[in-house]
Amino acid sequence: MAYTATDVKNLRERTGAGMMDCKKALDESGGDMEAAVDSLRAKGLAAAAKKSSRTAAEGLVGVAVEGTKGVAVEVNSETDFVAKNDQFQDFVRKTTEVALKASSDDVEALKGAAYPGGGTVADTLTNNVATIGENQQLRRMKTVSVGDGVVVPYVHNAAAPNLGKIGVLVALESTGDKAALEALGKQLAMHIAAAFPLALNADDLDAEMLDRERKIAAEKAAESGKPAEVQAKMVDGAVAKFAKENALLSQVFVMDNKTPVAQVVAAAAKDVGAPVALKDYVRFQLGEGIEKEESDFAAEVAAAAGLS
Repeated sequence: MAYTATDVKNLRERTGAGMMDCKKALDESGGDMEAAVDSLRAKGLAAAAKKSSRTAAEGLVGVAVEGTKGVAVEVNSETDFVAKNDQFQDFVRKTTEVALKASSDDVEALKGAAYPGGGTVADTLTNNVATIGENQQLRRMKTVSVGDGVVVPYVHNAAAPNLGKIGVLVALESTGDKAALEALGKQLAMHIAAAFPLALNADDLDAEMLDRERKIAAEKAAESGKPAEVQAKMVDGAVAKFAKENALLSQVFVMDNKTPVAQVVAAAAKDVGAPVALKDYVRFQLGEGIEKEESDFAAEVAAAAGLS
């Protein structure tokens, strides 16, 4: 057998499909998790790919802005209890402030940076693990900046100021009124938190991801039994729809549910008093892409599916 009960559990969490459907998909794929996900989606048994980023780890995302530069940092812990710990929150806050001064988004370099009060970020993290008694990891960081304009931070489900489960930064380039830019940035940040764009525009979407979408669409089209030229159009349409729905600038703005974000930004020039460009953004959701062990549930799955 090329997979385990935990693999079945993980596939269920990623797709929302039934246990036996997940077991069959893993049987057919020889235990290949990604192939099983694609198979379930092609058969209409799985939810959208966005479910694969369900939160599966605890900790906090911190955001910080200074001038026209902003940074988001994710630090993971084993339990939500630790995420509420003052010592842990202080570490995430100060590490995010240190990250603001970094010259790149290199996490290893950040670990080696000087920490306020002495030692390095890594030294402090190691001490926290020893004193709090739970494993913690500095996972990732991303910086955005503009030459002239604003970088607007937003935290959803805030545990403390600038700390929470979803951290967003919006970088708006403009010579116009900064207060108006801030207001626009806050609305865009809330949209990003809710709509989960995968890239700024369609050209920035991951090529491998688009290839997978094309293969899935082709499998669905083939099942329709329609002529080859019709199937080709169906595939092109499905890929174009995926790109439109997952690129930030082409997404429909959640505030009015009708206007593309690109048009919202362009129209803002009137209030701002100058052209506005959405240059970049960050959206960190706590634990996305990390699988957390749940041994009791895995045992339950094993018993029900007859796995050893």
